[in-house]
Amino acid sequence: MVKAIGLVSGGLDSTLALMVMKEHGVEVDAVNFYTGFCVAEHRRKMVRLTGRNPARNEALRAGADAGVPIQFVDVSADYLPVVAHPKYGYGSAMNPCIDCRIFMLRKARERMSETGAKFVFTGEVLGQRPMSQRMNQLKLIEKESGLKGYLLRPLSAKLLDPTVPEEMGWVDRENLYAIKGRGRKEQVRLAAEFGIADYPQPAGGCCFLTDKSYARRLRDLFEHKGKDSVTGEDIILLKVGRHFRLSETAKAIVGRNEEENGFLARYAEKRRTFRALGFEGPLTLIEGEADGDDRLLAAQITARYSDGRGQDAVRVETRSSAGSAVLEVGPIGQELEEMRI
Repeated sequence: MVKAIGLVSGGLDSTLALMVMKEHGVEVDAVNFYTGFCVAEHRRKMVRLTGRNPARNEALRAGADAGVPIQFVDVSADYLPVVAHPKYGYGSAMNPCIDCRIFMLRKARERMSETGAKFVFTGEVLGQRPMSQRMNQLKLIEKESGLKGYLLRPLSAKLLDPTVPEEMGWVDRENLYAIKGRGRKEQVRLAAEFGIADYPQPAGGCCFLTDKSYARRLRDLFEHKGKDSVTGEDIILLKVGRHFRLSETAKAIVGRNEEENGFLARYAEKRRTFRALGFEGPLTLIEGEADGDDRLLAAQITARYSDGRGQDAVRVETRSSAGSAVLEVGPIGQELEEMRI
């Protein structure tokens, strides 16, 4: 039995590709690469903080449907430089889609060598995504990943050049598909044939890098900290709270609810924090080097988002490794919007 590496996100297309390969008798090493920018996984972590059961992991669901174990591989540290310096640029936000596909497929090629797999397959569909799934982009990605001839896209294979797996008879080209475009009619029909009824609906917000609000925060971070100085922890904190630029060297992150306050508290030890005294309100963190004016602004912002926002003055406690202090401040006014990232 020939072995192949399969990239499985858990969406309908990758689920179908997995089922097609199983039907062809291919031994599948199914992999889900974690880049650090997955919206669904972040939401699962936030829900876990509340003690509620998180939503299911769709990659695991896809594996269960096909009877294939899913291997989760954290590539976030290696992926960050790709986001900072994409060779082929960004999409509509900060999404380096072409570079992302090349990166993941190079990782799959490395795994192919390590495991003795003969080829790699994905659930990509010709013409489905404007930046990375047009014909020219598919060919570019195949070449740049080092998988020319060894990258099979079973859902659109009949519209693409034959690959080595087809030429060698490892899979039967006649039993592959010619799906193209952004519609899902053919995929839904195929899912019914495989007996798959429970699958996620398409969602444009599956990656933080395509989100315009997150993109603004990331650009601000790159500009003020430097692309090559950004850490994985910086990336995590961009996902939570309201963000305000206090100065060239400091910004404030303000929790929007109890869930986010709890999340931010996990990163409070190395940062200066602010909480209103005597009122329910947010936990605020300062990122970067903050002077006295920055700390005063952070206290005023904390007061603004507390239940004391209608008071003339609110006592706000600030803590850091150097100790604590209480500032009595008025909630900040409309100038707040000029600081919002």
